[in-house]
Amino acid sequence: MFMEWFSQLSPAIQALFGGLMTWGLTALGASLVFFFRQMNQNAMNTMFGFAAGVMIAASFWSLLAPAIDFSEQNGQIPWLPPAIGFLAGGLFIRLLDVVVPHLDIGLAEHEAEGPKTKLNKSTLLFLAITLHNIPEGLAIGVAFGAASLGLSDASVIGAIGLAIGIGIQNMPEGAALSVPLRGEGMSRIKAFNYGQLSAIVEPVAAVIGAVAVLAVQPILPYALAFAAGAMIFVVVEQLIPQSQSSGSTDFATMGVMCGFTVMMILDVALG
Repeated sequence: MFMEWFSQLSPAIQALFGGLMTWGLTALGASLVFFFRQMNQNAMNTMFGFAAGVMIAASFWSLLAPAIDFSEQNGQIPWLPPAIGFLAGGLFIRLLDVVVPHLDIGLAEHEAEGPKTKLNKSTLLFLAITLHNIPEGLAIGVAFGAASLGLSDASVIGAIGLAIGIGIQNMPEGAALSVPLRGEGMSRIKAFNYGQLSAIVEPVAAVIGAVAVLAVQPILPYALAFAAGAMIFVVVEQLIPQSQSSGSTDFATMGVMCGFTVMMILDVALG
């Protein structure tokens, strides 16, 4: 009954619901701040590794592989649109790194990236997690947009699976932001708000991704690969280094393996 109703919605509304779900799961992760003032470093590293594994798997199964198939179906050089889109996605996040001041979790305040600013550490941490979430929202929107076009390699249930996977990895990200802020003396409510609001960009980005694909259908393989490239850039530049930074490499690596496996199962079972 739900799927019948959901399938009748416009792709933009479907994408909005997908983005709202991932936002809600981020809030669920951030709610751990009401129970813990600090988190075990091994647990934190495992969480970052898990998030990285989910994003790597989603980038291939849900985004790059369909982009290659769609290019071939449209008579294009199969690898060309995905290659262009993938590199453009990485460049997009790199440009955001340059123009948006932010501070990755685990770094000292003087190690903040982007333009010099007087923003406090909490805001810089919030902006860093928000940058992580932009490509995830785009990926959800593009997936729902692709499903609406009736292409053989895309389905609404597959897009829902992608949203679920991204939402699952958002939970530790919400906790990874809110709990350390609480440990530094911030109130529980304020730390929770920082954690859950970092994902508010996902519903917005999801709608933008879906609308863009529907408005200009030929960009679909580029858009899928763009989202993949943006996510892989975040994984390699931020998540994996953060997970490995304190020396507990085994925990972080097992987190990557588990995250990759969970997303692979979701995509194959629901795709």
